[in-house]
Amino acid sequence: MHPELRLIEDFMSDRGALDLPAQPRMLYVVRGSIAAGRRTARIGEVLYSEERLTAHAEESGATLWRFELSDPRTPAAKMNSPSVSSRDKLAQPLTLPDGDLLWRGDSVAFPPGGCAYLHRHQGPGIRCVIEGELRVDTGGHSATYRIGDAWYEAGPDPVFAQAGDRQTRFIRVMILPRALIGKSSIQYVNAEDKEKPKAQQYRVFVDAPLAWS
Repeated sequence: MHPELRLIEDFMSDRGALDLPAQPRMLYVVRGSIAAGRRTARIGEVLYSEERLTAHAEESGATLWRFELSDPRTPAAKMNSPSVSSRDKLAQPLTLPDGDLLWRGDSVAFPPGGCAYLHRHQGPGIRCVIEGELRVDTGGHSATYRIGDAWYEAGPDPVFAQAGDRQTRFIRVMILPRALIGKSSIQYVNAEDKEKPKAQQYRVFVDAPLAWS
């Protein structure tokens, strides 16, 4: 059975707490800050763990984007209380690369009007826009994603992406071959695009071996 990559949004008050079972996950802090043991993550930072994770919101609360790799038969941990509420943003069954795996969590930023030339990746993943807007063309279809919009890319399918008239950035989690630790996963379709100046800038949050079977 194919595993499922999920993106869940958690809204936490200043008293909010999450108690999450052991499974691979990355928490990206959209607003506020959270503490998990001795670790603290503030706006724009992440926590990554494959172990059970308990996180508490600090001060004025927090909003999180929670990326999880799960058995599709296992319901997502969702909260519905005065201090925490959760909602599904996207869930996608994955066909994983062969061999040892890597969890990569990063952000990709574009200047106004910047583009990613026609390309593919070496593994599947979910993206979600945190700033601006991005047009994504793939498989003969075009869609524009704005702040809070999430989408899935399988990896092998060629994609062209272009930012709108503002600075644009999205948060991304991909499951890749482990041999790509510290290396780019992007492959340009057209040879002439490989040497062109690239508009996008990357910030890697997590590049960790993934135990999954």
